[in-house]
This record gives sequence, structure tokens and C-alpha cells, in this order.
Amino acid sequence: MRFFLDFSYNGQHFHGWQRQINAISVQQTIEDCISIIQGDKTSISGAGRTDSGVHANQMFAHFDINEKINDKNSFIHKTNSFLPSDIAVKNVLQVEDDSHARFDALSREYEYHISLKKNPFEIDKSYLYKKTLDLNKMNKCCDILLQYTDFKSFSKSKTDVKTYDCQIFKAKWILDGDSLIFKIKADRFLRNMVRAIVGTLIEVGLGKINQKDFKVIIEKKDRQLAGFSVPAHGLYLKKIEYNWDKVLISE
Repeated sequence: MRFFLDFSYNGQHFHGWQRQINAISVQQTIEDCISIIQGDKTSISGAGRTDSGVHANQMFAHFDINEKINDKNSFIHKTNSFLPSDIAVKNVLQVEDDSHARFDALSREYEYHISLKKNPFEIDKSYLYKKTLDLNKMNKCCDILLQYTDFKSFSKSKTDVKTYDCQIFKAKWILDGDSLIFKIKADRFLRNMVRAIVGTLIEVGLGKINQKDFKVIIEKKDRQLAGFSVPAHGLYLKKIEYNWDKVLISE
């Protein structure tokens, strides 16, 4: 039987999502926990891979076990009791046996948080950036993103992918008090893509890059032409969407 796990985590103390040798990952931590509860080795497959230090307000992963989870609340409570305080399970859902947390996802939504003033309560939650940025110019370039599908220029080098195509549904900067928040939603994301886009848009906001330059950067498909990658701790995976009528098991 296959189940989807709905959970969140603070990525500060983890070396990303994916299980790896000699480093603590979110995937390994949850797998070990469920394996203890089930009394059998259990593997989980995530909806995506977040890098070291990146957070997730919502992440999904699927896992297979032999028996139905009859008491969902008990399973959630027990799982959270075993997990460290920086990972929280919110729900567990039985799904069709061929449902896949990654391949059945319709879209992912990320946010990047920038603090414009020093705030000790945001030091590990957002990127402190004190230079003045032109939000209007940055948002005009956000509109340009929606005109393209190949984002190799914003992908980490030597990434093992078959295509660099992504369909971006929305991209926008908003000012919220002393914080700048970048919101972006797409069907998929490349490794380091959001952080590279944010770094490039910061250069737009500083006046180092104009709209024409921004288009050239995308069209040249060369990561070296794009801006710097902003720090991981300001990045949040906010939401993953599915067609639940297709994914959830039919009773």
C-alpha cells in the first residue's frame, strides 16, 4: 500500500533533502523514523530535492508499507514523537499504488525572503541585504521569465537532467514591511534555479542589468552570465499541488 506524507521542515541543520553518506539529510531522518515505527526498513521518495539549508513549509513524499494505516492521528503523533523538532508531519494520505510524489506533482511554489534591515529574529530565516533595490525593474524582469521555458542559464552546472525546460506560472516581488519576498511558481525547478534567479534579479534592482540584458542572459543559456546564487537559508518550498482526484485512492 502506498501513502503520501505531508510534512514541513527547517533545513538549517540538514544537508538537504537527499540521503547521502556522512551527512544528515531530511530523507534519511524520516526514513529511519518510519522504519522504527513499522519495524521494517522503509524508503521514501520526495516530491523534489531541496539543497542544504533550504526550508520547506510543505513537502510531500511517498512510501510503501504492507498494512493499511487505520489510525491516522496515532501514526502522525507517533511519527512526530520520533522526529527531531525541526521536522513536523502534518498528514498521511493513502494513495493509488502508482501515485508518485514527484512525477504526479502539477506545480511547486517557492518563496525567497530578504530582510532589508538587521533583525536578530530573522538571521537564520532570511537573507540580510541592505542596498536599495528597484522593485519595479525587478518585477518587469519577472514578467520576462514567463515568456521563456529554457532556464539553463539559472541551473547549477553539470546537472544530470534531460531538459532545462520549466513552465513558470508566476513570478513576483512584494514588499512586506522591512522584508522583500520573491514568489515563484512552476511545474518544475532546476537545481539552484530559484537562488540564481533571485541573485540575477538583485543585480537588476541595483541597475547593473537591464531588461534587454536579462533576456540575453536567458537566451544565451550560460550560467556564467547570470547573477550570483543567494544564500540557501532565505529559500522556502511553500506549496506542492496535485490532482487529488487522480492521486487519492478510490474507496
